[in-house]
Amino acid sequence: MPDWSKIEAAPRTTLNDLFAADADRLSSLTLDVSGIHFDWSKTHLTPELIAMFETLAGEAGLVAKRDALFAGEVVNVTEGRAVEHTAQRGEGAAESVDLARAQHARMRALIDAIEAEALGPIQHVLHIGIGGSALGPDLLVDALGHDGVRYDVAIVSNVDGIALETALEQFDPHATIIAVASKTFTTTETMLNAESALAWMTEAGVEDPYGRVIALTASPEKAVEWGVDETRILPFSESVGGRYSLWSSIGFPAAMALGYEAFEELLEGAAEMDRHFRFTELTKNAPVLAAFADLYYTQVRRLSTRAVFAYDERLRLLPDYLQQLEMESNGKGVTADGQPLDRPSAPITWGGAGTDAQHAVFQLLHQGTHVVPVEFLAVIEAGDALDEQHHRQLLLNAFAQGAALMKGRGHEDAARAYPGDRPSSTLLLNTLDPRTLGALVAFYEHRTFVNAAMLGINAFDQFGVELGKEMAKAADAGDQDLDPSTAALIERALG
Repeated sequence: MPDWSKIEAAPRTTLNDLFAADADRLSSLTLDVSGIHFDWSKTHLTPELIAMFETLAGEAGLVAKRDALFAGEVVNVTEGRAVEHTAQRGEGAAESVDLARAQHARMRALIDAIEAEALGPIQHVLHIGIGGSALGPDLLVDALGHDGVRYDVAIVSNVDGIALETALEQFDPHATIIAVASKTFTTTETMLNAESALAWMTEAGVEDPYGRVIALTASPEKAVEWGVDETRILPFSESVGGRYSLWSSIGFPAAMALGYEAFEELLEGAAEMDRHFRFTELTKNAPVLAAFADLYYTQVRRLSTRAVFAYDERLRLLPDYLQQLEMESNGKGVTADGQPLDRPSAPITWGGAGTDAQHAVFQLLHQGTHVVPVEFLAVIEAGDALDEQHHRQLLLNAFAQGAALMKGRGHEDAARAYPGDRPSSTLLLNTLDPRTLGALVAFYEHRTFVNAAMLGINAFDQFGVELGKEMAKAADAGDQDLDPSTAALIERALG
């Protein structure tokens, strides 16, 4: 096991003192990769700490684990699977890359057919999924569709009927296709929403509602059993996990809304980050350095949360996306070989959009008793056509918040004092386009992987999501032995 003692015993210096002592601090803790400027200079990382983490990475076998990931070896050991979302971007085992290209070609052909009105005149895409089958497509369409989309897209994940009803009210059932996204094609919430959407079409007099369904799944035989014609099934590989699946046919609604060329640019941007992660030395590697900072705060400072604030309205869904990516991947209590984890695992990931968050949660960040590492995201090129002062003020606020967290301010009135020495990192995108967004999401995927590899846990299973769903099914069937509180709640609400 890696020996954390040297890092834990390293001297602690304030951020202000680190800058004062090192004239080269900015250049040594910034990188430019794939149109993104990464700045970790306002974290407590130092060249000495990075060297210690590099040694720790060697002890943890990080490079070998990274090579195994890209080689298509079994790295999801609890489920006996390879993990091949990178193959969707052209980086991985040759046979898996070839299969991904064939699946993408199938998706493009179906999109071309829909554009040619093979399913009739279509205006709307109702995408039904949950978890990774919804969060990824939702992020892509929301972030990149600001200047208009080719088809109206509604993404429904919640089994709460209000969510589906709200989406259906926007659409003409005679001009809608339904994309049902489920890896197993058995997900309870997704299939119930899909059945209700079909009933909506039937009640509206749509001829052959099943003919308007596109299945996005790793279990095509289940989709056929459910009633989807084989020609409208877009498969993806079993080795592509749900929260890593937006690069596969799960990205269908984004490709429909934005155009397939935009989807291809998204893939290429991610592939560029894949190559950076795969071939760059650890001390100059963006996902690795980001993970080193994460690990310093979780493992050494024992800070339990990490906040992400997007100072761009187009990235407002990114914190939600990262919550699943990071906490479902690394929120584990055992190592990959089944031993109890004796260290903290993933921090609680949370966040929001700037500048709204400044008037909500930044009070705690600046003056609260919890120290929270903060990550700021911003885009140099404005996404709006309004007076340039809007974007100028947005960026100035993002940069000033990081400066204030670090610098702090003394005051004779303790209520007006700021302790400072609060860490932050900044990711500054040149522009927000498909290629850069692809690189950004891939960066977060690899960062998550490095965190897991350094702790010896498996980032690619998610058994923690199953128990509550199993108990809900059993309770619905009357087969669950429930505690008195839960039994009383069910009786009170459902009779």
